[in-house]
Amino acid sequence: MQILVVGGAGYIGSHMVLALSEGGHEVTTLDNLSGGYRDAVLAGRFVQGDLGNTQLLDELFAAQRFDAVMHFASYIQVGESVIHPAKYYDNNVSNTLHLLDAMVRHDISRFVFSSTAAVFGEPDYSPIDEKHPTRPINPYGRSKLMIEEVLRDYDRAYGLRSIALRYFNAAGADPGGRLGERHQPETHLIPLVLQAASGRRPAITVYGRDYATPDGTCIRDYIHVNDLCQAHLLALEHLLQGEPATAYNLGNGNGFSVQEVIDTARRVTGKAINVQEGERRGGDAARLVADATRARRELGWTPTYPDLGDIIAHAWGWEGK
Repeated sequence: MQILVVGGAGYIGSHMVLALSEGGHEVTTLDNLSGGYRDAVLAGRFVQGDLGNTQLLDELFAAQRFDAVMHFASYIQVGESVIHPAKYYDNNVSNTLHLLDAMVRHDISRFVFSSTAAVFGEPDYSPIDEKHPTRPINPYGRSKLMIEEVLRDYDRAYGLRSIALRYFNAAGADPGGRLGERHQPETHLIPLVLQAASGRRPAITVYGRDYATPDGTCIRDYIHVNDLCQAHLLALEHLLQGEPATAYNLGNGNGFSVQEVIDTARRVTGKAINVQEGERRGGDAARLVADATRARRELGWTPTYPDLGDIIAHAWGWEGK
């Protein structure tokens, strides 16, 4: 199939471009390179441009017939979204509407959306399934939930079929070392821990050791980036069956604490990792773990790399480059 990947020069998007290409699909990447890297796009055609440019979108869709669109071009920093909400609503909501409207104009009816566990807010229970109330507590989460609601409306009104995939904590890297995580600034725990292991930063800070967890540190559900990509491929197949708009949670269903991540990284890398103690951060839930039973049942999705050691080993392979 002909697939447009928006945000295909970023962390997850670049892995998706590679997975699509290796799966035999023809891929076009659209990215403004505000947070991605041109050299991360290892396959297909690349178009530099912004979703806010509706003329570019119309020209792109008029020049080539796409079977589906995958969207990874959102801003993702929770703290920044609180300080600069306009930036997040402009890009994550308004620009996504530009994309969806262009798809409707050009009769493109399959859309896979990169959503987030942040749509749930503070959890009432864990693991979190799709029936859990959606009460986002920051502009980032609200911007994603807004688009999920838009997608349901566009399905009913325009027949635009979509699947929103709610990631918990994306992690890891291409097992062959071709791609990895390059955020500026980096905010994700595993690459921060590995940067402390490699000497790129002096230490990793643990924010709070008094949570109601076995070792007192926060527990999160880490999912390998390649497993996320496989879920997208299965979602694409599901859309071909004409199913209505829906959303799935994606996670391993196993939580790992901050201390477990540090201990595993020490074992995998063989390096000393300095730790600094910090105060709790506002809004950090004690435990966020996904119940991905529905994705497993309906999409046939099974993570290939559920082991934390494998996730960290692949990320370390990239960090050491």
